[in-house]
Amino acid sequence: MRKLLLICLFAVGLIWALSNFKGLANQGTYDSIVLDFREDIPAAQITKSLETISQQYNLSPRLNSEFSTKDNVYIVKGDKNLLKALRNSEIGKKTETIEPNYQYKTLEAPNDPDYVKQWNLRSINVESAWEETKGAGMTVAVIDTGVTVVPDLEQTKFVKGYDFVNDKEEATDDNGHGTHVAGTIAQSTNNNYGVAGVAYEASIMPLKVLSAYGGGTVADIAEAIRFAADNGADVINLSLGGAGESQVLEEAVNYAYNKGVVVVAAAGNENHNSASYPARYPHVISVAATGPSGEKAPYSNFGAGVDISAPGGSENGQILQETIDPETGASTFAGFQGTSMASPHVAAVAAMVKASGVETPDEIREVLIQSVRKVQEDPLNHFGAGHLDASGAVKLALKGQITFRDFFRWLRENGYLNLRFWIDGGAVALLPKLGMVLGSYLLAWFLRNYLPIWSWSLGSGLIFGSSGLFFLRGFYVFDLPQWPFRVMGSSIPEMGNAITGGTLLNPILASVLIPVILVALFLGHPSWKWFAIGSSLGVASCLAVNAVVDPGLLWLGDGTIARTFLIINALLCFALARLAMKDEKQRTAV
Repeated sequence: MRKLLLICLFAVGLIWALSNFKGLANQGTYDSIVLDFREDIPAAQITKSLETISQQYNLSPRLNSEFSTKDNVYIVKGDKNLLKALRNSEIGKKTETIEPNYQYKTLEAPNDPDYVKQWNLRSINVESAWEETKGAGMTVAVIDTGVTVVPDLEQTKFVKGYDFVNDKEEATDDNGHGTHVAGTIAQSTNNNYGVAGVAYEASIMPLKVLSAYGGGTVADIAEAIRFAADNGADVINLSLGGAGESQVLEEAVNYAYNKGVVVVAAAGNENHNSASYPARYPHVISVAATGPSGEKAPYSNFGAGVDISAPGGSENGQILQETIDPETGASTFAGFQGTSMASPHVAAVAAMVKASGVETPDEIREVLIQSVRKVQEDPLNHFGAGHLDASGAVKLALKGQITFRDFFRWLRENGYLNLRFWIDGGAVALLPKLGMVLGSYLLAWFLRNYLPIWSWSLGSGLIFGSSGLFFLRGFYVFDLPQWPFRVMGSSIPEMGNAITGGTLLNPILASVLIPVILVALFLGHPSWKWFAIGSSLGVASCLAVNAVVDPGLLWLGDGTIARTFLIINALLCFALARLAMKDEKQRTAV
């Protein structure tokens, strides 16, 4: 009865926690509401609904812009009370969605004004990519704060854009963020002035959706995406984001995707374990940020939804481009940092890949993912598929497919032909885990004469001690913490690095200590004693396998001392299990 009560309390607590967990989809801020009327509703009915809103709530609904007529997207000032009232009214039946007009903002972190070198271009191997293409013929839409043609953008090609904030054609920048982003994509290069851009022969389509203070609404962003898709953009860069899920915005992303446009967005700067919107939508390539040494940038989001990483800068080195001073409007060279700075690197390389002959968004995405420089140890998904490699992406795109020669060269360059790689893990990291599980069962088999019974308690202990539910370690869920999955996916010796995501075992946990405690606690219990014995055997197996394939220990290194420590403790765990089972056999005989 006590167990049943505990299970019920746990279930109630879990349901309560999940029901009260908002997640990023409902955390955004807004002061207006989007009404997206169904396209099959006659204009007269829409007009009548708008008049009803005006009379009943003393408000004035308006089209979001001149481009909203086709999609029947209207904006009305209001809060969550009005949102609820509209959704519950007859108007709700005439709309595809009534949702908050969330405000997104630029994703730029505090920057260091002393950094003056473009380490970021070299880190993505862009010089080699330039030998094949510079993005000529491609158009990249910069959906941001606008773009001002500073001196180092005078030779850059521009196509017609639009200012969705002020509803005018000229989309100039009054913040500096958008101009900086455009510079990373296509700053004028080889002009004996300033700095370089990644795809500097591509054209820029400036679309202003963020105001001087860096904020804007999802309705404007969605319309800008549709505008870009309808006016010949090949790639869309969204160096912006925030909380609050928007169906209107996701539909716009899908619209662009279905028209063959690659959509790239910044993952976010909150150091959270999932990407922000719109980067987390399925048809968006989500970009995390790295620093000068290839490390995760301190601010960068990671985990669920992150597809790839690119230079975003840090206090040790920022991304330098020419932009404007928002106070004076004058041009200036400035170093910024943020996932906002990482995203345009990927957008520019996507344009270069498309210029090389790869057509569809899915194919371009696959080229970017396959050509990355992989990070062998990335348990928290800091980098997605890996580090952006412009040269690798362009070369792969030009080849169209990987030949056997290319495949073996790729294996060699990535170290996959090195015997140590296959022993240490990497692509087959599953094998050591399976070895630990198998080893623990073999230990039990050797001691079968000392086992009066085989039970689920014993089997659970073997798994818990040897490998854990290791397939959960790379399981990422939006807005949920990752550490519970890493804990469940870790064996007892790995618990020490389950929270931090490290790779070195903690000697305190990677020892006989925990099995001793478990045996001492549960030896007298009829069922749990077998869990303790199984755990001891599992830990013995885990430590033995690690002593051979990966002896890395915190404080002790990965040499002879660490191997000796692991082997001794493996033998002690085995001896402990045997002693406990011998004691149990004697009790049974009595």
